[in-house]
Amino acid sequence: MTKDYGYSVDRKYKPKSSIMIDAQNGQILWQDNPDEIRDQGSMAKAMTMFIVYEAMSEGKFGMDTLITATSTDQQISQVYEVSNTPIVEGVKYPVSELIKMSFIPSSSASTIMLANLVSDNDAGKFIDIMNEKAKEIGMTNTHFNNCSGAQAAVFKGLYTPEGYNPNESNQTTARDYSILGFNIVNKHPEILEITKNAKLTIMQGTPYEENVQNYNYSLPGNIAPNGQSYSYEGVDGIKTGSSPIADYNYMATCKKNDMRVVEVIMGVGNWDDEDSEFNRHLYGNALLDYAYSNFSKEVILPAGKHDIDSEKVKTDDDLVAVKPKDIDGKFSISGEDIIYNSPLPFVTKSIPQIKVAYKKAGLLSFSKRASNDKKSTSKNSGFSHFIKTSFLIFILLLFCLLTPNRIKNHKKSKFIISLKIFSLLSIVYLVLSMIINIF
Repeated sequence: MTKDYGYSVDRKYKPKSSIMIDAQNGQILWQDNPDEIRDQGSMAKAMTMFIVYEAMSEGKFGMDTLITATSTDQQISQVYEVSNTPIVEGVKYPVSELIKMSFIPSSSASTIMLANLVSDNDAGKFIDIMNEKAKEIGMTNTHFNNCSGAQAAVFKGLYTPEGYNPNESNQTTARDYSILGFNIVNKHPEILEITKNAKLTIMQGTPYEENVQNYNYSLPGNIAPNGQSYSYEGVDGIKTGSSPIADYNYMATCKKNDMRVVEVIMGVGNWDDEDSEFNRHLYGNALLDYAYSNFSKEVILPAGKHDIDSEKVKTDDDLVAVKPKDIDGKFSISGEDIIYNSPLPFVTKSIPQIKVAYKKAGLLSFSKRASNDKKSTSKNSGFSHFIKTSFLIFILLLFCLLTPNRIKNHKKSKFIISLKIFSLLSIVYLVLSMIINIF
């Protein structure tokens, strides 16, 4: 794969697991061993931040909410075994700054402070929330034991989620983390306004101001510590992660040619080999090249009239989806919608189908989206409508042919002629309607 797109990478750095999906409908564009259970390292912080944004959307607190750092927070920030930023006891930190610290320099202390805000300082309760959220969005092979990606035991008693083994790592899969990425970019795209930054200044204008660099070296303008550029146009998130157990991981999203994708790469190289950190981006960039070379976002069913499942139907909106450039899917009718039967598999059943509402074509048709108290139209409704219309035309013709034009009563004669004219106009209207329904 990497050689096909001009990247020279030793096979020893090949990811143990990887997947790429389109961010609009969750179709799988690439997968290689996506269901292998692995530790995601600091990518766990992405779930913690997702829950923080969910809590803010529910009005529980806001970006300007201040959190006063405790002595414990300061001590956690001094644990050298994990990625961190300095936290000072007594300082009031805005939620917005703690989020930046968690995403960009991957601070464990700021992540724990935000988790404590959500759970009212109940570390175990927050892990419960993480596992419940994972199940809710379809992450069926994920289990969290901590909120930062580091085993709780590493914090030497400063962080102890009740009910969870402090020596256990988190577990997930590339598939599950692509589902998390899908939810992040669709439910809280504002997160990308933070994760898109190669560098940031945190706590700007205070004595605690610090310039930090993003570990996502595929971001445009980012230069890795080895002096190399791995920038890729359109990349704007989301999170990296690594550990002695996890090796090197990467969850990215990219928007190019109006098509957004989410990719997850897990288990690159070896923790002891620092080149693994950089080569994960070469693999990520190669997968992005593959996606944008072989797939495109297109109008797969334009608004207008169509013949689907032997029915004449009409749509008011274009149906847009990501598809292979050389393969077309098929369409079918299900209930009130036209369904796109994609040639690509979906990452999870919990993501809605690709569909568009329709109505039957013709002047006398009624919208399929009728009020709930009306019964759904049967398969034979079109034929039944044709028979009824034909019978009505026949009756009107009989009336016109068999009724005399003139009768002795002058007023009645005028009335009869008026009825015949009305009947003839009705026949013309009904015939035209039948023709439109057919064609």
